[in-house]
Amino acid sequence: MNERNAFSIAGIPVIVFLIFAFPALAAFVVAGLNPEHPFVTLIPAFLALIALIFTATGFFQVQPNQGQVLQLFGRYAGTVREAGLRWTNPFYSKRAVSLRVRNFESGKLKVNDADGNPIEIAAVVVWQVVDTAEAVFCVDDYENYVQIQSESALRQMAQSYAYDSHDTKVPSLRSHGDEVNAHLRQEIKQRLGKAGVDVVEARISHLAYAQEIAQAMLQRQQAGAIIAARTLIVEGAVSMVEMALTELGKRGLVDLDNERRAAMVSNLLVVLCGERGTQPVVNTGTLYTG
Repeated sequence: MNERNAFSIAGIPVIVFLIFAFPALAAFVVAGLNPEHPFVTLIPAFLALIALIFTATGFFQVQPNQGQVLQLFGRYAGTVREAGLRWTNPFYSKRAVSLRVRNFESGKLKVNDADGNPIEIAAVVVWQVVDTAEAVFCVDDYENYVQIQSESALRQMAQSYAYDSHDTKVPSLRSHGDEVNAHLRQEIKQRLGKAGVDVVEARISHLAYAQEIAQAMLQRQQAGAIIAARTLIVEGAVSMVEMALTELGKRGLVDLDNERRAAMVSNLLVVLCGERGTQPVVNTGTLYTG
């Protein structure tokens, strides 16, 4: 069921009509009253008065960024979005639906990430109704539907990523926020399409390991960071040693045999990979002993 425009007109001209209709009806009754047969005039006047009063019940107001869903004896008649005082068929029933942008924050959900680690995650979802007919008639309670389906999408999305990854090419919940938020928004949007709701924004508001493994995972995370840093340091040190030996060979500054080349490589790696600053030893003699 898709939204369509309902019949309605501006309310001010109808008010002007009623203002003049009531005095005109009274004047008609007074001028046409027959003392011998008063009911001949009073009955039509009474019916006309009832019709005017009933006509006045067709007025309703539409607030800015609001839609009024109209029904005629249970059948969907359309939606009115024009703000202001409106008038329509008095038999129509009316239900106001807000078209304003709304948001909510989900509760902290405990789920398992792609690695099977229990984590706590929550999200903020910004949404608005774009089709009033679907929001009212396709789901029972669209506000509750939005909240439940958003939490379901959040669970599904969290299971697709690991909490953390040291490989920058592998997306994770902690390091790839934009990609994760875009995935979350798409997951929610697919679920809310039947409710006439559009997801403006969805982003993670809380992310942490579950309390029972938080300390252990923190140690693991620190160890992984140390290993990754050490790997990068060793790779850089090897490249620097290789460059130093190549430059010494090209310029012919010193001629090293395999044993002394190995000793030089060892000393350079110790200097480049050590955690503490090294104390240099100045050799004032010769490189060769004996």
